[in-house]
Amino acid sequence: MRPEKPKNKLRRQALHIRRKRANDSAQRTKRFNLKKAEAKDSRLREQRLRKNVPLTLDRKRTWDDETDDQLGLSVDVERVKRLKLAREEQDLEGLEQAEGDIDEGEEQGPQRDDEEDSMLEFGSEGDAGSESMSSDREAETRQPRLPNKPPLRTATERATSPTQSTTSTNLNLAPDALVAKFPSLFSTDPPPEPKILITTNINSTLHYEAGLLTNLFPNSVYIRRSAHRYGHKFSVKEISSFATNRLYTSVIVLNEDEKRPSGLTVVHLPHGPTFHFTISSWIEGKKLPGHGRPTSHTPELILNNFRTPLGLLTAHLFRSLFPPQPRLEGRQVVTLHNQRDYIFLRRHRYAFRQRRDSEKHVTGTDGKTVKGIEDVRAGLMELGPRITLKLRRIDKGISRASGQEWEWKARMEKTRTKFQL
Repeated sequence: MRPEKPKNKLRRQALHIRRKRANDSAQRTKRFNLKKAEAKDSRLREQRLRKNVPLTLDRKRTWDDETDDQLGLSVDVERVKRLKLAREEQDLEGLEQAEGDIDEGEEQGPQRDDEEDSMLEFGSEGDAGSESMSSDREAETRQPRLPNKPPLRTATERATSPTQSTTSTNLNLAPDALVAKFPSLFSTDPPPEPKILITTNINSTLHYEAGLLTNLFPNSVYIRRSAHRYGHKFSVKEISSFATNRLYTSVIVLNEDEKRPSGLTVVHLPHGPTFHFTISSWIEGKKLPGHGRPTSHTPELILNNFRTPLGLLTAHLFRSLFPPQPRLEGRQVVTLHNQRDYIFLRRHRYAFRQRRDSEKHVTGTDGKTVKGIEDVRAGLMELGPRITLKLRRIDKGISRASGQEWEWKARMEKTRTKFQL
């Protein structure tokens, strides 16, 4: 039975403090003993790390069971590709095995004819039995023997571990339906040199922030929108037509709310589509601790964790904003990392140096030292700006008013463990 609490308040507080100290001491002793045991046997630490995997929202991610290539479905394109290849291999193996069985049946055909002739001396019952046996054998030889397919796991069981979120996006896995729907973004020809026109909303005050975008995207220029009371206020469709006639490949509109960047509209020229992003975080480079100064070199591009058809479409859009051949002497890299449908944009400068004696070795996701680079360390310096985006809508073509005809829009999925990118 649980002991009764003292009626005196001070005694109850003292009793609670003693129990808490005793529990903390026991936990501390247990932790120190485990640390000593792991120092003697490294397998204990591996077992503990393998068992104590945090159950995050990424690990709870659920997928749609359909294998369609629609934009609104949360389908892992890489898994669908592997599933199709496995089915094709099973079909080929089944056909080869069936052809082998038919060849064996043709070789054994003369022997079966001799057996049937030897059984003619029996009565009508024997004849009927032989005919039924021969028909059964012929039916067996005609039917192809397909291998037993293993039971398919559910989409939730096929959800991958968080370590796969660190892999780069394979842009060659675009579904055929997506390529046919957006041929300009999935063209097989070499991509043209990007030429980007950057502008803002009408009567915007974000001229400095728009200038930062011209430094982020190569071959871009910023043009202010007219705010004069007697001037013509051009729409996004008219601006896109103006940019298309001057061989621009994209138009970026920086949206403003309360004198802060609130959104980004990217128009792929000449015929669309139009992507609408919201900006949930914007930190310019000079406000970052230990930041560096960017140069005019073309950066390398890393697209990370875009796995669904919608994610591949978004990844191809960002790829069209950067030149295909970076200038490696600048050592600049732009990373677009997707996690829980938020796109984190970061720009760094990297440098390689020798490892100091006080520094640890580089370890992989399994906790083991990576071979070949034991004495090499890479340093990163963030250049900025640090931007967090979220895709809200994709419009068909280039419309005069936003949201008239859309291909996909957010907030259609109510499940928190299902992501669109």
